[in-house]
Amino acid sequence: MPLDRILRNLITWQRADGPPTPVHAMSVEDARERYRANAVRLRREDGGPAVTTVDRTIDTVDGSSLRCRVYTPESDAGRVITYLHGGGWVLGDIDSHDRVCRMLAASLCAVVVSADYRRAPEFPYPTPLHDAIAAARWTGQSFRGRDHVIAGDSAGASLALGVALDARDRGDLDFTAQLLLCPPVDPSLRFASASEHADGYLLSVDDMAWYYKLYIPDPRQRSEPAVDLLNADLRDLPPTVLATAEFDPLRDEGAELAERLCAAGVSVRYVPGPGLVHGYFLMQDIVPAAAACARRVVRELDAVLRAARGASLGARARHVEALQGE
Repeated sequence: MPLDRILRNLITWQRADGPPTPVHAMSVEDARERYRANAVRLRREDGGPAVTTVDRTIDTVDGSSLRCRVYTPESDAGRVITYLHGGGWVLGDIDSHDRVCRMLAASLCAVVVSADYRRAPEFPYPTPLHDAIAAARWTGQSFRGRDHVIAGDSAGASLALGVALDARDRGDLDFTAQLLLCPPVDPSLRFASASEHADGYLLSVDDMAWYYKLYIPDPRQRSEPAVDLLNADLRDLPPTVLATAEFDPLRDEGAELAERLCAAGVSVRYVPGPGLVHGYFLMQDIVPAAAACARRVVRELDAVLRAARGASLGARARHVEALQGE
């Protein structure tokens, strides 16, 4: 389908005085400031869904500290989400994604722990991934007994999948589900959508190449499973909700990831984003089509969690029956 009308008008408005400076041509600090400003402009002024928040400081594997923001909804369904924000491993923070976390907490009746992981280029790979792992471990230890979801958008989705792989290999965390929103999983950027939508849709291929250069300055590391995620061993991962956007250079690699997860035996609910662009989860307040697709993503994740809870209760009942029959 064509690009959403409101998104088309938004992109046209941004280019009214000429094309904006590409991210890859800006200083890191200027790019971060523009990202923060845009995130604020894309939000309503009402503060968002009613949840309470508190900031926590946790320890990382190298002895540093990491800030997390904990969102607690009014209703509680026994769920917790570790959320990793997007921004190319370079931009974004827990403030830029505050509205997304509020929406997830309220919609899913889940506690959300948003991690302010350290970013490149000051802290290149694997530090952001190690921080994400530390945040997920803290969440799992602090909210025992809850259904635990590892989640992220864009670069945060890449980190979320890396966390899930690490948890599977170590056996120290048990995720009920994972939520991957527009994940970058192919450092070579070789898929067709990277050419079809290389520029003009808010995220460009040149910007992605710049992000990868800052995040993984050593090209030899780009073949590691936590980076080249399409070629990782994807077996035994938690049920997955994976979303892409039609006019996103990362669309095809996200769709390919969904197929490879399925081939590896992972249960996948795939949500394409017709007419949408990369990062649409941040645009829900001003783009009705983005809000509608985000609600569908949430419904799919809710269904996964309900099914998991039902299966768990069924297994527990069968166990009790077996004990009673002895």
